[in-house]
Amino acid sequence: MFRRRTDTTTEEPPQSPEATKPAGKGRPTPKRRDAERRNRQPITAPRTRKEAYRQERERNAGNRKKGRAAMARGDERYLLKRDKGPVRKLARDFVDSRRTFGEFFMYLTILVLIASTLGPLNVRLYLQQFGLPVLLVLIIGESVWLSNRVKKLARERFPDESTQGAGMYAITRSMQIRRLRMPQPKLKPGQKTEV
Repeated sequence: MFRRRTDTTTEEPPQSPEATKPAGKGRPTPKRRDAERRNRQPITAPRTRKEAYRQERERNAGNRKKGRAAMARGDERYLLKRDKGPVRKLARDFVDSRRTFGEFFMYLTILVLIASTLGPLNVRLYLQQFGLPVLLVLIIGESVWLSNRVKKLARERFPDESTQGAGMYAITRSMQIRRLRMPQPKLKPGQKTEV
């Protein structure tokens, strides 16, 4: 009674299901149990704010630990800006392949101070007057030599790279105790030919 009357002569014939079916996805639909197994993950959502902070701290600590390990290995992606580049790598290798007075400076200073306080009187006087100044002259001379040598070598090997700061970088690395250097030394003392 309230239906709209349409002209039955203009209706199109029904199409077969194969004609309206779009192209397939190219693989079979996975079974439900396989899909659920793939999507199943342990529930790690924190229940309290304190627990959320704890999980965040643990995650950050793990990331820092991985970053430090990669930096110690010398992975270029994790190095600090001051350590990146071929010139800095050359400076590190140059310093690490040698023994320097700078790496023993702290030990020598402690030895001089102990000897100058506990030794015989004539030894104490000589050490107080000449011990530390001689050490400082040796270290300053070695630092100037290291800086000039690293800059010269870097200009020869990497003419397109900037050598600015490479000398000071070599000096500061030579003053660090070998075990505490970051990134860790790849060369041992005496491997000068591998630089």
